[in-house]
Parts: sequence; C-alpha cells; structure tokens
Amino acid sequence: MNTTFFIARRYLFAKKSHNVINIISIISAAGIAVGCAALVIILSIYNGFDDLLKGMFESYTPDVVISPRQGKVFTPDPAAMQALGSNADVLTVSEVLEETVFLKYGDRDAIVTARGVDSVYQDVTGLSRYVSQGTFDLKDGDIDQMVLGAGIANELRINTSFLTPLEVYFPSRTQRVSLTDPTAVLRKVKLFPAGIISLEKEFDESYVYMPIGTLRELLERTGEVSRLEVRVRPECITASGSISRAFQGEIAAMFGEGFSVRNKYQQNESLYKMMTYEKLAIYLILLFVVLIISCNVFGSLSMLIIEKQDDIEILRSMGADGRMINRIFTTEGWMISLLGAAAGVLLGIAVCLAQQFFHIIKMPGNFVVSYYPVHMQVLDIVVVFVSVAAIGYLMSHFVKAVRIKKA
Repeated sequence: MNTTFFIARRYLFAKKSHNVINIISIISAAGIAVGCAALVIILSIYNGFDDLLKGMFESYTPDVVISPRQGKVFTPDPAAMQALGSNADVLTVSEVLEETVFLKYGDRDAIVTARGVDSVYQDVTGLSRYVSQGTFDLKDGDIDQMVLGAGIANELRINTSFLTPLEVYFPSRTQRVSLTDPTAVLRKVKLFPAGIISLEKEFDESYVYMPIGTLRELLERTGEVSRLEVRVRPECITASGSISRAFQGEIAAMFGEGFSVRNKYQQNESLYKMMTYEKLAIYLILLFVVLIISCNVFGSLSMLIIEKQDDIEILRSMGADGRMINRIFTTEGWMISLLGAAAGVLLGIAVCLAQQFFHIIKMPGNFVVSYYPVHMQVLDIVVVFVSVAAIGYLMSHFVKAVRIKKA
C-alpha cells in the first residue's frame, strides 16, 4: 500500500485526540455533500424543463422552413415546388402566410399575428395536442374558422361555444386613405372561433390561425406566402433532432441563393443558446457555493497539522522529506472532498429518482405538467463530481504546506 495514502487514511478515520477536528472534518464532508447534491438536483430539474420546453416548441416547429432572405412574401417557383414535393424524403410541404392584423370581438380588440395555413398544415401540425378548448379546424363546410392562442382568447373573452364571429381588419394595399373617412380603406373578414391553444405565454398572447385563402383575400395577395414549412421522413432526422446538413443543402439548391433554409435548431437558435447559457450560469453559481463550503477543509487541515506536529518531526527523523509530508495532508484533504462528493452525488441521484418516479414535489399553479420534471444526464453527474473533487484538491494543496514549512 502507498505510504502516503496509508498515513492519510489513518489520520482521517482514526480517532483524533481533539474531538473538534473530527467535527470539522464531518462538517466539511457534509457541506460538500449537500452542495454536490444540490448541483445534481438543480441541473437535473433544469434539464427536465429544458426537455419540456424544447418538446413543446419542436412539436409544432417544422423540420425545415424556406423563407426569402429579403422581403416578407414570395411566390413559390413551380419547378422548385415540384422538385421538393417529388423528393422521396419529403412528407409534406405547407404554405404559410403571416401578417400582423387587427382583431375585434364585440367591444374588445387586439393586435395579433395571423397565420394563414393550408389544409395540409392542419393534418401534420402538432398544435392539435395543445388545444384546450374546441378543435383545430379552420373550415366547417364553407364557413371559415379561427384558432386562437389562450392569451388572446382571454383578452377578448372568447369561448368556442359563442356564435358571434370574430372580425379581422387590415388596411387595403391598393386604396388611398381618405381624410374624411380613414376607416374606408380597412378590409374586413369574419371568422368563427373554433379552438383555443394553450402552449406557452408568448405564443398564446401572439398568434391566431386561419385559412390561408381567407388571409390572402384580406391582404389582397394572390398565391404569395411568407414561408414554406417542410416535414420529412423520421429516418432523415439526425440524433440532434434536425435534418442533415447535406439534405438541407440539397433543398437550398432547389430554391437558390435568394432563400434561407433553416432546420429546427436554426429556427429556435436564440432559445437554445439562452437555455445553454442559463444552465452554465446556474452551474457556476452553485459551484461557487461549493467552493465557499470547501473552505471548511482549510480549517480541518490547519488544525490537524497543528495537532500532528510531533508526528511530522518523527516522520522527518525517519527520512520523510517535505514533499512526502505535504502529500499526506493533501491526500487527506482530498479524501474529505471525495467522500463528500460521492455522498452528494448518491444523495442527488436518489432525490432525482424519487421525483422522477413518484412526483413528490408538485408544481404550483396551472402549468403544462403538475410536478417538477427531472432528467438526469450522466455528463452532468461526471462534471459535478470532477469539479467538486478538483476544488477539494486545490483547497488541500493550498493549505497543506504553510504550517509544515514553519515546523
């Protein structure tokens, strides 16, 4: 057995002459364990919310979006559309027209973003699973209908059982504004509320869906779209959840340089980056807390070195040099940190498993889920353990030699 490790283990587990050193060592290990467990638990909960939000966004985010680099709308090229539709890996191609409009219901009104979509979009979108009231049907025979975000529905006090139609206004692109009657240039269509979507706050307060033909009529646009939304076969989706770069480039070549072709990640790039930065910030803050807690190791080793002055002199008389004595106390301090880190990781895993299977801690209010979601990642656990172990080693290495050299 390594002599340095043997002596450090004896000092750590053997009964010390001063009980206060035992207490400080236990406090050091326990503090590190609590900090380490907090890191594992909070990062796992953050992963759970991360997966939940990404799942919500990806449920209605198309695999590919084709939009013009300049301008708001474009007329799809028939040859490009035919090439795209005939691709064996493409399941559907949906036309989407988007514009900001004025929405009025009774004596209440709101400015919203209207999305005009075709019948194919209704069949393949994942939004139908988030309909909290009514259905995601934009046509009832010859009657045009609208699906609204929950925030807009609450603001306008709309219920799908009401028979009063919604009025959608947009200024004419061809008529001149009359000074005597400025409202004369406003075009209007009427739609009945068919469904209410409850997804997330920003979405619920911004978007409504209506037939693309009706929106084109309101905007006085013929055959124009804001973007094309493409859904591909599941086999074409990579492990990261997006299509391959080669397939993305193949689609881009069909439409030319004037168009932008974005995968799922690129459509929500700012969201994903924000989540990554937030997780990193949480990790660094909690790691700083663990660093403060690890200062207990400084006190424990300092008192142990004071107590073992006689042992240090005996070891020197037996031929031990300063480096070996330094390693003994460094190893003991590191062992305190490793024991605390190991206990903390096990405690964190146990708490996460309990929450994952038994849903012990509930979410307050009306959220998408009724309990805090948890998703443990092996990489997070490894990073936490290695980080805490490194802090313990550095703390031990910093403190170990000061009093020894004075002796």
